[in-house]
Amino acid sequence: MTLRGWTACFFGVLGTLFVISMSTPTFMAVVLPIGVVYYVIQRFYVATSRQLKRLESVSRSPIYSHFGESITGASTIRAFGVTERFVEESERGVDHNQLCYYPSCIANRWLAIRLEMVGNLIIFFAALFAVLARDTINPGLVGLSVSYALQITQTLNWLVRMTSEVETNIVAVERIKEYAETKQEAAWTVGTGPGSTWPETGAIQLDGLTLCYREGEPVLKELTCSVAPREKLGIVGRTGAGKSTLTLGLFRIVEASSGRILIDGIDISSLGLQQLRSRITIIPQDPVLFSGTLRMNLDPFQTYSDDDIWRSLRHAHLESFVRGLPAGLLNEVSEGGENLSVGQRQLVCLARALLRKTPLLVLDEATAAVDLETDELIQKTIRSEFASCTVLTIAHRLNTILDSTRVMVLDKGQLVEYAPPDQLLADPNSLFYSMAKDAGIVN
Repeated sequence: MTLRGWTACFFGVLGTLFVISMSTPTFMAVVLPIGVVYYVIQRFYVATSRQLKRLESVSRSPIYSHFGESITGASTIRAFGVTERFVEESERGVDHNQLCYYPSCIANRWLAIRLEMVGNLIIFFAALFAVLARDTINPGLVGLSVSYALQITQTLNWLVRMTSEVETNIVAVERIKEYAETKQEAAWTVGTGPGSTWPETGAIQLDGLTLCYREGEPVLKELTCSVAPREKLGIVGRTGAGKSTLTLGLFRIVEASSGRILIDGIDISSLGLQQLRSRITIIPQDPVLFSGTLRMNLDPFQTYSDDDIWRSLRHAHLESFVRGLPAGLLNEVSEGGENLSVGQRQLVCLARALLRKTPLLVLDEATAAVDLETDELIQKTIRSEFASCTVLTIAHRLNTILDSTRVMVLDKGQLVEYAPPDQLLADPNSLFYSMAKDAGIVN
């Protein structure tokens, strides 16, 4: 719409100058100097206007955010008797916004005065040259050129404003271009993909795996190890050691910079993302629920029976809670699962994993949001229900992985220890021993 307005103004000005030049050819001598003056005014205004608009926009946002916060916490504000303070704070925000908006209005007046001057110069020269050539010019053409010249002031004004608007709005096009050039994820599916039973054993092999979030800054460096079928692997390390990055690499959310990951002998980089991710189950650190029914959150593609869902809820220690809900499985879950506690959301994710029960399970701090008693119940469920699966457990609570077959200790993105937990705890010089000592597991 803005571009259309700019085009109309531009051709309006062009048409006016053409009509005046045709009726009084002498006028062409002053078009160039007037054009230069107009161009200088326009460039100066557009650049200034853009910055002033930016200042005004920045000062406007706090007004809306403060107003929204005040409405949300209105009862608390009244309870503490600080209504006046919040009103004054809101007024201060509006005053600051007006301070930034006022120069924008003044800039508009500045522009209007100078464009009026340019427009009046065009009218003056059109009339002057018409009078000087009164003996040779057609009176009708004189009337046409002067009447066109009288309209040019407003058109010039709009042309500058439209130029400014086009420059401001073109930011949206720049953003679309930026999104269009963003590197895409790999293909969703590739060829026929692996067999329907893959992965059968859940054996994992990391072969010189290096993962980076940013080019040239590896988070995981040259990781090489093997996880046997049905093995329970505990992954530990200090914050920033690269534990969660390993799971991102497993799901190809972060692509390997070098090296590869093999699951049951198949290089996962040769598979489509859907073909890979649909065969691995994860219970995430931050439980994710969607708006809809509880049943939809557990079985979004409606592939399981109600009996299967109730069985998974029983194993996840949620059956009594769900039966106590007014609508049972059809009970509505609000956006983000806000009508459930964080612990309950975590148990819903566990029930979802129990329902799918793939040969490969990833637990990323899965029990971080539940109490120790529920944590113990969950661990017991995982041990019994996923006994025939390969389980990768990332844990900060070391007691959750003490019964693992093996422990992987990461430090600064490198594999420093990889052995059964008993063997590592027997070595006082091991990093795992020092972590267990800090946690109070060993004396």
